[in-house]
Amino acid sequence: MVAANEFLNIIGLINESKKILVVGHIMPDGDDISSVLSLGIGLQKLDKDVFMAIDWKIPSYFSELEEIKLIKSYEDIRDFNPDLLIVVDASSPDRIGRFSEKLGELKSIVIDHHATNLYFGNYNWVDPSFGAAAQMVLRINKALGINYDEKLAHINLMGIETDTGFFRYSNADERVFRDAAELISFGARPDKIAKMILENKRLEQFQLLSRMIEKLKLECDGLLAYSYLSHEDYATFNCTEEDSGGFVSEIRSIKNVEVAIFLSEFEKNEIHVSFRSKEWFDVSKVAVALGGGGHPRAAGTTLNGDIEEIVKEVVKMTKTALESELN
Repeated sequence: MVAANEFLNIIGLINESKKILVVGHIMPDGDDISSVLSLGIGLQKLDKDVFMAIDWKIPSYFSELEEIKLIKSYEDIRDFNPDLLIVVDASSPDRIGRFSEKLGELKSIVIDHHATNLYFGNYNWVDPSFGAAAQMVLRINKALGINYDEKLAHINLMGIETDTGFFRYSNADERVFRDAAELISFGARPDKIAKMILENKRLEQFQLLSRMIEKLKLECDGLLAYSYLSHEDYATFNCTEEDSGGFVSEIRSIKNVEVAIFLSEFEKNEIHVSFRSKEWFDVSKVAVALGGGGHPRAAGTTLNGDIEEIVKEVVKMTKTALESELN
């Protein structure tokens, strides 16, 4: 938990700043996008000059959100000279892409809920007890006295809803439901969020999913399941990496599987590794050992090289860790 005086310092720094750059992490998910928009829009309500940005392409299914156009690219902010950088939902400098260059130039605040956070800001509010960074943004906004309307509540709820797996994961605690209930009372629509994220698939995604299933393998008496997609697989079905965004969760959904691994190679020789677990295995330890990070039940890393060799390396390391926990 952040000390009370540290939180007050963060609120004070935000209050005194006029031009603020709010950035999220690369390969953005719902919580990341929600946190950037919720904080940025909230600060605009205080008449701050705010730029919201992510150094990565935003997945197309978020285009249903009218406010998504407020998130700019790295190139868009070249003429913006902020006096404060706020990083949300990112555990390390490399996770914010080229915006990491700004860390040495600007006063910075990091707001994050990953236990693997490196505390790389001048001020850091890092609290892994929160199910979503969007919950932390909600508290920042309320402390700043920001008034919630229907649109801001809806965007803020999206982060909570998606990072708790639509309230299915173990991080969906009492506080998550209280926060969600509050935002719903302001007009947020959880049904619309679920429809936008879960019921917006192209036929090609199902074809790509079928290829992933063809490659699926089980280890450790069915406790470990993994699969991968190569650069050629994505090209075959005219898909991008966003089309496989939920595949690791599909693997985890297999009965009796504790650990799921999905490896994707959309760009040749650049492999994104996603780990998930159900109940007791801490996948963040494996991700950290491979240069990544995340949560006990959801983590990831990026590796470079031949995908077949990386699959072998990642599976071997995970099996060793899993078997060690079992013995």
